[in-house]
Amino acid sequence: MTDLVTLAELSGPLAAIGGAAYARHAHPAAYWSTVGLPVSVVRLMASYSSTMDACGLTVAPSRLRVLAVKATTRREVRPVPPRRGMIRPTTTGLRLRLRLAPGQEPADVAASAERLRHAWGVHAVYVRDVKPGVVELRLVGFDVLRKVRMPRRIDGGLLRVPVALRQDATAFVRDYRAVPHELVLGATLSGKSMFLRNLLTGLAAQPVVLVGIDCKRGVELAPFAARLSALATDPEQAAELLPVLVKEMEDRYDLIKARQGIAPGTPDESITSDIWGLPESERPAPIVLFIDEVAELFLIATRKEEERRDEMVTQLIRLAQLGRAAGIYLEVCGQRFGAELGKGATMLRAQLSGRVCHRVNDEASAKMALGDIAPEAVGAACAIAAELPGLAVVGDTSGGWSRIRTPYMTLADAAVTCRETAHLAPDIPALAPFRAYVPPVPVKVAEQVSTPRPVTD
Repeated sequence: MTDLVTLAELSGPLAAIGGAAYARHAHPAAYWSTVGLPVSVVRLMASYSSTMDACGLTVAPSRLRVLAVKATTRREVRPVPPRRGMIRPTTTGLRLRLRLAPGQEPADVAASAERLRHAWGVHAVYVRDVKPGVVELRLVGFDVLRKVRMPRRIDGGLLRVPVALRQDATAFVRDYRAVPHELVLGATLSGKSMFLRNLLTGLAAQPVVLVGIDCKRGVELAPFAARLSALATDPEQAAELLPVLVKEMEDRYDLIKARQGIAPGTPDESITSDIWGLPESERPAPIVLFIDEVAELFLIATRKEEERRDEMVTQLIRLAQLGRAAGIYLEVCGQRFGAELGKGATMLRAQLSGRVCHRVNDEASAKMALGDIAPEAVGAACAIAAELPGLAVVGDTSGGWSRIRTPYMTLADAAVTCRETAHLAPDIPALAPFRAYVPPVPVKVAEQVSTPRPVTD
């Protein structure tokens, strides 16, 4: 009887522990809100001073503080940690600001991020410089990239698309005004198509001209043809489309020069302004060019194809060098993009300042994407597992990098979004011959139920 009572008393706590362990693995967000958040807050507040001291983030107290402590108490005067601000809980972690002591810098706190993570029992700690003397600690309670949930509040705008989630639980926003051109690399089934879908559907709801080049017979971009103003599905069509885009760019430069009173003979390279300085009534719509499997534009088999390739590469380089001021932006995707593709590949890659590297098959491919802008990110890109499609490393010319993951979106949902926003596509007469034919969606006719006539006498 005593044994039965003991088992009954233990079954409740064991069930609670088992339920908490299951929730932590299957539903980390719910576990963090109910269990992880209170425990981490208590642990942080109880061990803040000792943790900062162990991490070497304390400084000697001022003379005034030493005199005040000795005059009021007999306790030992201890080093002073950075002044801590209010703890602000979030759905994914915690935020708090630290006011650095004289002589400290944000790099000192960033170097101790791994120690703070273990001391406070969270998944990761990230440091952000807010203003001189103040840094923000972003504590992430669980792996937010395992199951992506985009933040509810995201600052968007024209040519700003929240396309993925960063490892610090903030949104990765693709801003074409800040980073005009981008290179997206990744092996097969690494998540490039998912990245492209989120980017296309985000731009579809904006007054932006979308142009696609997909030399795989359009299998990637054809489902979005309703929203695309032009689509080339083989190298021959791409060779005809690119000169039209270059001519559109030159016409926009002429418009800028005419508006600003610049002499007609002034070279395009000498113009420092762009279309955003024009009045809104005269400003042409921005153009985003998507190129899927860019290597297909470089591969050749005959001498005639070599001439066509050289012309296309030259036009792409011109668009990359001069297109930003004319409101033309490039989104180049592929599996590899190195010098082995041929003449002009390295020069074109150098113009693509934004880099996104998904899982790749070798280290050389990761170096092609990130080696020249963020060498430290090459190892992180090579460590991406095949079980995590959509996970990528994003870098920029400033040397910074972070891990991101794109939320899952079905091809059908993306195609429906593009069909519903087809009327928002700006009209570019020069691109009309390249617009793909989209068959109308069949409308289901409701079955008419005939009602019998009333019986009369």
